[in-house]
Amino acid sequence: MGEEIKVNKTTLYGIIFVIAIVVLVIVFVGKGNATGNVVSGEVQHVVIGMKNYKYSPDVINVKAGVPVSLSLDDSVYGCFRDLIIPQMGLSEYLASPKDTLVFTPEKKGEYVFACSMYMGQGKIIVE
Repeated sequence: MGEEIKVNKTTLYGIIFVIAIVVLVIVFVGKGNATGNVVSGEVQHVVIGMKNYKYSPDVINVKAGVPVSLSLDDSVYGCFRDLIIPQMGLSEYLASPKDTLVFTPEKKGEYVFACSMYMGQGKIIVE
């Protein structure tokens, strides 16, 4: 009882350094916005789900000239997995959350995304 624990300066600085790195990772890397986007390096990661028979989120904001990696989570099923972005000439069947549609939006504007049957739709806003 009452034992004194001694920590040398190198160990203390190491602990502080690790804590600082963890905080930075949480603040900068794990930070997404309200539209489901997470910017990681030079790729915008977008994950879309399905809620009440609609894509969720149904409005996605991305930056022009920066690659987008779009995937669908486990909540998406049926024809909603067959994703199209007609104005960009894109169409991809994303069978599982591991499958991605990668593209680089070059032109600013609003683009419709939908399932192949247009039962579910959303909008990509390229800024």
